[in-house]
Amino acid sequence: MARYRRILRHLWLVLALAPLPAWGGQAFIYVTNSAGDSIHVIDPATNKVVQEIKGIEAAHGIAPAPDGSRVYVSNEADSTLDVFDRESGALLKKVPLSNHPNNIAVTKNGDRILVGIARGAGAVDVIDAKTLTRTKSILVNGRLHNIYVTPDGKHLITGSIPGKLLTVIDLEREVPIWELPFDLGVRPMTIEAGPDASTKRIFVQLSDTNGFAVVDFAARKEVARIKLPATTAEFETDAGHDAIASVPNWVTFTPDSKTIYISNAAIKSVTAIDTESRTVKAVIPVGEVPKRITTLVAN
Repeated sequence: MARYRRILRHLWLVLALAPLPAWGGQAFIYVTNSAGDSIHVIDPATNKVVQEIKGIEAAHGIAPAPDGSRVYVSNEADSTLDVFDRESGALLKKVPLSNHPNNIAVTKNGDRILVGIARGAGAVDVIDAKTLTRTKSILVNGRLHNIYVTPDGKHLITGSIPGKLLTVIDLEREVPIWELPFDLGVRPMTIEAGPDASTKRIFVQLSDTNGFAVVDFAARKEVARIKLPATTAEFETDAGHDAIASVPNWVTFTPDSKTIYISNAAIKSVTAIDTESRTVKAVIPVGEVPKRITTLVAN
C-alpha cells in the first residue's frame, strides 16, 4: 500500500508539471462548457471570470498556442477546429475537419494543431498553424478520444476507448509507429519524462478500472497495473451539490503548481484548490456542464 501511495504522489507531480507551458507571463484558466455555447476564462490571481468567448456550441477539446496568442477548440457541433484570438476572444477561423472531433493537442513549437477524430475508422487531423488548413489525416486503428504530445515533442500518443488501443505517432514523419492493445478502453493519460526529456513511462487510465496501467515507452509494453484501494462508501457520479464531488471532470494547474482547478459538471462551476493545504480556495460559477479545462500563459 505504501508503494502505491508513493506512485500516486509521483503521478500527482507528473500531472502538475508535464502539461503546462513555461511560466513567463500572466496565466489564465480556460474551461469549455459542453452543454452550452461558450468558454469561460478565469484569472487565477482573483479566481474570477474575466472573459467569456461565445458562439461555440458543444466545445470539446481546448489547447493554447505555445506563445499564448491563440486558443484552439474542437467544435463537436460543426466538426471544425475553431481558432480564437486570445486577447479579444474573436473567432479567427473555423477549420473543417475530416469527421467528428474529440480532444486536441498542439506541437511544442506550435506549428501544428492535432485533433483526435472520434468517428469513422479513427484518425488524427493535422492543422497547419500558419495557414489554418488541414494538411493531413493520420489514420489509426480505433476512434480517438484523448491525444498527447510527448514532453520531448517527438511523438503523439493517442487513446481509443472502443478500440482498447494506445497508438504512438512519429510527429516528424506523421505516421503511426507502434500500437499497444489493452483489455479495456484507453482513457486519459499522463506522461513521465526521463532526465533527457525523452518519454520514459505512460500512466494510462482504463475504462471501469479503479486504477491505471503503467507503460514502459522504450519496451513498448505494459509493465504494471495499479489497483487503487477500494472505497468504503459509494460515490455519487451523476449528481451532487458538494464543490468537490459534483461530477468532477478535467483538471489543470497554475504554472507554479500551487493551485489546481477542477471542473464540476453537475453544479456548473470550477473549484480552485490549494495544492499544499488541499483546501478549497474558491468555487467559480461558469456555464452549462463544464468539462475540459486548460491553462494558458499569455506572454
